[in-house]
Amino acid sequence: MAQTAFTLVDPNTQALAFKIFAFEDDSYFAEVKNQNYYSIILVTEGRGKLYADFSEYTFEANNLMCFSVYQPYKIKTEGTFKGVLLNFHPDFFCIHKHQKEVACNGILFNNIYESPIVQLSSNDVIGLLTLINQLKEEMQRTAIAQYELLVSYLKIFLINASRIKIDQRKEEEFHIENEPFILQTLKDVIELHYKTKRSAGEYADMLNLSTRALNKISKTHFNKTLTNLIAERVVIEAKRELYLTAKPIKAIAYELGFNDEFYFSRYFKSNTNVSPQLYRNTVGFARGEA
Repeated sequence: MAQTAFTLVDPNTQALAFKIFAFEDDSYFAEVKNQNYYSIILVTEGRGKLYADFSEYTFEANNLMCFSVYQPYKIKTEGTFKGVLLNFHPDFFCIHKHQKEVACNGILFNNIYESPIVQLSSNDVIGLLTLINQLKEEMQRTAIAQYELLVSYLKIFLINASRIKIDQRKEEEFHIENEPFILQTLKDVIELHYKTKRSAGEYADMLNLSTRALNKISKTHFNKTLTNLIAERVVIEAKRELYLTAKPIKAIAYELGFNDEFYFSRYFKSNTNVSPQLYRNTVGFARGEA
């Protein structure tokens, strides 16, 4: 088993800042990954199953998989599995603060309505691997402005990947005449009410459907139950508030519709496997106020 890793450590915290890891089997992914940094997997060979959050997906060669901070995932393959894994901590590159530059938040990361898998063409793979090689080369140097150049290459990688995903969306929309009205309506009501309504029945009532029917629609089109879809939306907002602001956890809980801070903490942990305080301690906080 040949595996090569290039790692950059934050000199202040001694924690991982950025890492490139070439793998030749699925041993690293056999146990659930739930880490305090972003993860991007470029699959060059192989196929298998991805288990992310509450869903199961099928992937193959020339696929890109993107996971946000503390987003649980696990991979099981069928034989050969080769590719490259990129990890980066939000302190190394904050996608929230650089949203206008890279526009990857909601496209590659933190989109509860889409698969974390992006289909790539052969040319897409060549282009992304070229950027990865440039990152590797820069990580082996100790030249001036190394950090700035690494961040620049990572930005280019994220921009290119986002463009590929956006083009893929347009192509899918072209082949699907109209997204079922009920799906867009469901997205709209979740965005409006996720802070105050968290039961599937409440959304079914708003859409004049039975809970069973709405759950079937959610499972068919989003590969998640409605309850899981709502929970993921709540957690994404909680993560954003924990990272970007210095608000007390109690205040964040209240803003998200939880009257009990401890219930909020249990809810957050049941969906991320970490507590809000541990998330804040290991990811950082008040970055939006810096």
